[in-house]
Amino acid sequence: MRRLPAATCVLLWATLVVAQGANTPRGKTVLVPELPTETTLARRNARAQVTDYENDIAPLVGRLGCANLDCHGAPVGRGGLKLSMFGADPSADCDALSRAGGGRRVNRMTPERSLLLLKLSGDLTHGGGTLAPKGSEAYQALLNWIARGTEDRDPAKPLLRSVDTNLPNKVLAAGESFDLKVTAKFSDGTTRDVTAMASFRSSLPGVAKVTPTGTVTAGQPGQSVLVATFRRLSGVTLAIVPQTLAEPFPELTADNPVDKAVNAKLKLLGLPPSPRCGDADFQRRVYLDVIGLLPTPDEARAFAADTAPDKRAKLIDRLLARDEFADFWALKWGDLLRIKSEYPVKIWPKGVQTYYRWVRDSLVANMPYDQFARELLVSSGSSFRSGPANFYRGVNSKDPLSHAEIAALLFMGARVSCARCHGDPYEPWTVDDDAKLAAFFAQVRFKSTGEWKEEVVYLDPDATFRHPITKQVVAPAFLGGEAPTIEPGADPRQVFATWLTAPGNRWFAPNIANRVWFWLLGRGIVEEPDDMRPTNPPSNAALLDALSAELTSHGYDLRHLFRVILNSQTYQRSSTPTPQNKGDQGFFAHYPARRMGAEQLIDAICQITETNETFSSVIPEPYTYLPSTTRAAQVADGSIITPFLELFGRPPRDTPYESDRCSRTSMRQVTHLLNSTSVDNRVLNSPRLKRLLASGKSDDMIIDEYYLSALSRLPSDSERQAVKAHLASHAGDRAAAFQDFLWALLNTKEFVLIH
Repeated sequence: MRRLPAATCVLLWATLVVAQGANTPRGKTVLVPELPTETTLARRNARAQVTDYENDIAPLVGRLGCANLDCHGAPVGRGGLKLSMFGADPSADCDALSRAGGGRRVNRMTPERSLLLLKLSGDLTHGGGTLAPKGSEAYQALLNWIARGTEDRDPAKPLLRSVDTNLPNKVLAAGESFDLKVTAKFSDGTTRDVTAMASFRSSLPGVAKVTPTGTVTAGQPGQSVLVATFRRLSGVTLAIVPQTLAEPFPELTADNPVDKAVNAKLKLLGLPPSPRCGDADFQRRVYLDVIGLLPTPDEARAFAADTAPDKRAKLIDRLLARDEFADFWALKWGDLLRIKSEYPVKIWPKGVQTYYRWVRDSLVANMPYDQFARELLVSSGSSFRSGPANFYRGVNSKDPLSHAEIAALLFMGARVSCARCHGDPYEPWTVDDDAKLAAFFAQVRFKSTGEWKEEVVYLDPDATFRHPITKQVVAPAFLGGEAPTIEPGADPRQVFATWLTAPGNRWFAPNIANRVWFWLLGRGIVEEPDDMRPTNPPSNAALLDALSAELTSHGYDLRHLFRVILNSQTYQRSSTPTPQNKGDQGFFAHYPARRMGAEQLIDAICQITETNETFSSVIPEPYTYLPSTTRAAQVADGSIITPFLELFGRPPRDTPYESDRCSRTSMRQVTHLLNSTSVDNRVLNSPRLKRLLASGKSDDMIIDEYYLSALSRLPSDSERQAVKAHLASHAGDRAAAFQDFLWALLNTKEFVLIH
């Protein structure tokens, strides 16, 4: 008689014991036919339908939320179970559920007695509650997977390539519902309906609420992004709920590509736009947005007196050609490129000046933006002699991962830094994607010279990048794309830059077009402006496409893009909402009023009072003392800070995120403008006010001068009467009365806001 293997004997014995039941007489063996228990049914079902972790269980774990930060996806896990954050590593998660902890979470002999199922079904206490009741599809899928043997991935199954929803957008009336359908596409060309396994979320549930099964119900007017996710790939649908209007939508005409796209979206949403702003508001707005300064009284008078129909277009051209344009936008790029001598980036004062001059000279010369990006990305040389080389110096950690992540953020609007440690919470980017991107920058190296603090950026052609986890050499690959062939001796950064700036790259032109729109209108078409992931789509895709096309068709000329936006009806609309568009969030039915930036505000106060701000730094050596005529917008070094700039949100330049610059108002800011000795002393000792009082000018002339200086307009009759009444009540001290007037003017919302 052939002897059976020991493992088979144990399995047979266990099966017989379970089949016999507790009443079998001691010492007797009774063979009975297998009954259709839950276990055997699961095994039969598992044989009929292959169930593996990656294809069938990972989406379920994602839908149940088990791998989220507040559950087992936390850095230390919960209850001894640690899953990869957001389910980014299905293989590791399969091991954690089926083998870690001595395999105690699954019972392959009696799957329905698995600890995993007992907790999820509510038979045992579970901190997350009952997530998979008995009889549910989730429970049955897990039961099948355990009965089959907790397979990781079935190699016979095709690879998942993409996930789509059945609709790119859906226009709904309030209270109307529809069902999202989610389709997965695989490497063999097949598709599969995965709606039952997908997870859903809505960016604005008040506009469109989505249930766990994908049913969407419209609510208040607006636009919500609906995201359906299966195995960390997502499809997106826009749910649009138009506003009901009492009157027909107004007829709008447009010959500007900006206005064509914006007006079409406003009509779809039922948001009639605000009227065109007045000349004074436009002049003040465009001065602050383009050169960061207020118009002078003489400039305000001249513009008001100009009757030419194209005077706004001519003003825009003049401002784009002024030196102050380069000053103001070098400040903006200084924030993003982290031009700062001290910690944490440590470019040092000499490197700061070299870097800043290169940026400003590029703006003066109107260097095409694709060339600007390429020169930064492929730069080498001395940090004290080559401005672009400081692109690699100006990072907290001079390593390939940091260089790749900053390049992706700046030039693609892709926030891949999360993937350095774990899966991205919104996109399928993983540690592998981050490592492959970093491999383009693996050859960047640094060496010191005989000059104090100087470093030379150079390439080591033999250097490679090793995966932070596997420690294997990583081949470069584009984000979400293929791995290019890089010839021996070629600079991998050049390959990356060529791919990045190629016409049609879905990241490059849209990213900078969105940033420019954000800089000029205070809100991105994609918001936040450096978060360009597919699951954060533009509020108006046609608008972003139009701006990207304008930029690429004109040789990446950023001044041309400025000109197109500034000349649009959209930019020139009033900042005052109408009753019909007051609820607009991100569709630009009116110009979004916002507080001046820190540098704009202090420069405006100094301009009106004819005073100066002091800029100096004693860290690091050599100490820095700027001339007294220096405006805040001309300060190159982010290490030079004043209490005013810090209070009003100047970014520390530690990272390249747009959100580091804070334009929100606070009570501290209000109190500073009202009560600080800094502002009071500028008013009390204003050379301008002293000169005007000594000039013999009338009260009306001085009032006009200050209204034109601060608000670019003359006072209304009621405003003039109010000021003159105050002057009359303080006739014994004319200087003090005008100081009160000037102080009050500097504290109006109309002065502090760009509107």
